[in-house]
Amino acid sequence: MLEANFWQDKSKSQKIIKEKKLFQDLIDSYNQSNNQLKDLDDLYELALEENNIDIQNEVSQSISNLRLLTKKNEIKCFLSNEADPLDSYIEIHAGAGGTESQDWADMLRRMYLKWAENKKYKYQIVSEHKGDEAGIKSSTIKIEGDYVFGWLKKESGIHRLVRISPFDSGARRHTSFASVWVYPVVDENINIEILEKDLRIDTYRSSGAGGQHVNTTDSAVRITHIPSKIVVQCQNERSQHKNKETCMNMLKARLYDFEMKKKEEQSQSTEASKSEIGWGHQIRSYVLQPYRLIKDNRTNHESTSPDKVLDGEIDEFLEKSLYQIL
Repeated sequence: MLEANFWQDKSKSQKIIKEKKLFQDLIDSYNQSNNQLKDLDDLYELALEENNIDIQNEVSQSISNLRLLTKKNEIKCFLSNEADPLDSYIEIHAGAGGTESQDWADMLRRMYLKWAENKKYKYQIVSEHKGDEAGIKSSTIKIEGDYVFGWLKKESGIHRLVRISPFDSGARRHTSFASVWVYPVVDENINIEILEKDLRIDTYRSSGAGGQHVNTTDSAVRITHIPSKIVVQCQNERSQHKNKETCMNMLKARLYDFEMKKKEEQSQSTEASKSEIGWGHQIRSYVLQPYRLIKDNRTNHESTSPDKVLDGEIDEFLEKSLYQIL
């Protein structure tokens, strides 16, 4: 029975509905798998009696698939942290190397946007600073959907690309770096105190899409939280007021991410965790030349299909980061 005022607190009710959906999906999957296993057991007994090797092999393969599904459901059980059900911001910054790294940052952004599209999640580009010749210097995207932050939280770190450069007339091999930082979109139930005196607010002209109005007024907003040195910016709206509101929401999310890491007793503060994302700490390598391989340096999971991964098929890497599928 729902409480009388259940629907009055929109953010709380949505959070509970998300949790209920996750649990219901797990229960439904368990019941379906259990029924399928019983059917396979009967089929295998029949195949043994008739000495039908083909059917025995099919049953064995089906059981292997069920085992994999069970492991994937186990992974979902790990999405139990307070922030896991929340939507997520992803910040992407090009490393040193000019156009090469800026193009790589754009490729990474496309990968995450394609992943969101494949999952039928909503997304928007909150801010974007285009590269000098191609790609992006930095960009922040917001992805909305069930347990988005829970799935993406381990993507923070340095991503390394090795390829034959399309910008090098000598067709030489180049190594490029880009940093990814994932943090949750804070809902209204989480109270983050921000003092006005701790903020520096700057406005500037937007350099992104949006028409003549955006580019000729100081509609873009940048907010610096002085104590933590956290900087957020937004330029996707024509209204300076709306951009400021978005920036404040992003700042709350960043500060919450900082506090959450302290609660989890991680050994570094937010700035120290940024240093972990230093250029010598790659979490994943994407090699397109001289061979084709993507390898996660933390889980050792590999893929020899980089095109698929860069088209958003990153679930295996996300799953491995949460739980090792044996």
